[in-house]
Amino acid sequence: QVQLVESGGGLVQAGGSLRLSCAASGRTFSNYAMGWFRQAPGKEREFVAALSRTGSSTDYSDAVKGRFTISRDNAKNTVYLQMNSLEPEDTAVYYCVPGVRYPSRTLRDYAYWGQGTQVTVSS
Repeated sequence: QVQLVESGGGLVQAGGSLRLSCAASGRTFSNYAMGWFRQAPGKEREFVAALSRTGSSTDYSDAVKGRFTISRDNAKNTVYLQMNSLEPEDTAVYYCVPGVRYPSRTLRDYAYWGQGTQVTVSS
């Protein structure tokens, strides 16, 4: 099993930036692709970004492409999501999660969900 702790969320004005971090423990972190998903109130959880095990390949949803950057540090068992040019539509709880398949935007290819971190973007 993998335990995950997300951090770095908060309240930011539109156009601002945040950097989310996700610290993993348990099974070997580098064995997994990593993904970020988000869930806004009243909406389904949606794919944001994914990263291969080595970090050499990335995948982004159209909604965040060009604004968000996913990265990882396998030595620190940590994955990051740099979010720039934030928009009110980015307001959601953000989750990092290990993936058993890359690339994948499908929830069923991910397991061991953490508690998430709240991101709120004001207009």
